[in-house]
Amino acid sequence: MTQATETDTFYTGLLTAEQAWHYRIFPVAVQDELLVFYTDGAEDAGDELEMIFGKKVLLQQRPQEQMQALLQRYYKRELSDSRVKSLTYTGDADSFLHILISEARHLKSSDIHIETYEDSCRVRIRIDGMMVERYHLDKAEYPALVNKIKILSNLDIAEKRLPQDGRIFFKDGENQFDIRVSVLPTLHGEKVVLRLLSNDATDIDIQRLGFSTFDLDNYLEGVKRPNGILLISGPTGSGKTTTLYATLKLLNKATRNILTIEDPIEYTLKGINQVQLKESIGLSFASALRTFLRQDPDVIMVGEIRDPETANMAIRAALTGHLVLSTIHTNSAWGTVSRLVDMGIPPFLISNTLNTTVAQRLVRLLCPACKEKKAFHKDLYPKQFRPFRDIEFHYVPSGCDQCYGTGYRGRKAVYEVIPVDVVLADKIKIGVYDVNDDLRERGIHTLTENAFELFEQGQTSLEEIYPLLFNF
Repeated sequence: MTQATETDTFYTGLLTAEQAWHYRIFPVAVQDELLVFYTDGAEDAGDELEMIFGKKVLLQQRPQEQMQALLQRYYKRELSDSRVKSLTYTGDADSFLHILISEARHLKSSDIHIETYEDSCRVRIRIDGMMVERYHLDKAEYPALVNKIKILSNLDIAEKRLPQDGRIFFKDGENQFDIRVSVLPTLHGEKVVLRLLSNDATDIDIQRLGFSTFDLDNYLEGVKRPNGILLISGPTGSGKTTTLYATLKLLNKATRNILTIEDPIEYTLKGINQVQLKESIGLSFASALRTFLRQDPDVIMVGEIRDPETANMAIRAALTGHLVLSTIHTNSAWGTVSRLVDMGIPPFLISNTLNTTVAQRLVRLLCPACKEKKAFHKDLYPKQFRPFRDIEFHYVPSGCDQCYGTGYRGRKAVYEVIPVDVVLADKIKIGVYDVNDDLRERGIHTLTENAFELFEQGQTSLEEIYPLLFNF
């Protein structure tokens, strides 16, 4: 009999992905008249398998988490085969947690929400920015699941009255990544949110983020400057960090010393010195920046400018000849200027250091398999919005197996990029912030214009870009 090794994929050709997942089996040995499979399913499936393969079948029981890892590694299913639907799970907290995290990762989810109510418990996952209900749990099993998460993240299982934050290093076969854990006491028990952090930055490509050719050229001009501040603005969850990492990948050369201070470190990049924020011990953005200036940096990335102290340190770093990348919370690209002024930064310092300001949002893309074409009427726009062009038809979400019934599949970033030239810098210095005419002369497209273009092309729906139309 020939026995398969853990990394041997020769025998996987015996099964289709549908068969492997349906029977929950994995081939490990082959003989003329005997097939050996690992399984975590029912042993009575052997008779049915013998009829299918025409050979004697031996089933060897394996733990559920081991089978899940093997199936996900060697029999990857299309998303349509693993569509999200509400399920009821009763079983061991250890294996369930492993399956849940592996499944969420496979479905490209960013967060897992584990919640309890008066007489029910549920698990929801966030896909493409939207919450989708995945599991129902028995009320009696909920405490064991929460305690398991607390143990793995080194939290106090006896403390149920105060919020707690922790971290889990998760390993599933070849996949390794960090999970940020947040536990919150609620009326009926503790709510747990798991944020899945990707350690793999290989798929991040600045060419595929959503920049138009014009905006990308302006952005890269700012990145090529040896000093100054490049700021990316937008609300939480708008993809700012991903844009920063794509930029760091471009800048990551053996000839540059790059330092980052982040909360949390979402990706790891070889060749870059990354520091995790720990305010509990005094390691804040501002204190890290002070130390960075003594570390002979060329490029500094600050996760977020939250307060005047951090803003002042970033300005100081830019003035002393460093390129500083960071994020800030404003509604538009030009709004970063007034935000820095509100933090107490003198306008003349802003004009001397700010080289590029960017605003971005994430827009869900319509599922190409089920989007529906319909006639469009301008009354559907917000009342104060003046459309750039007339549209006769538009596409609306429908919902199918491939998009989990949401009507959307994937997201794309929408950008507004403003390079700060001499004229704009002079206006910042004298406190003139109405620069709409100047931006039009330079051909700068706003968030609204770029979002409208996606809608016009049928890539997204009016519902998705509706909030951006109020910025016009």
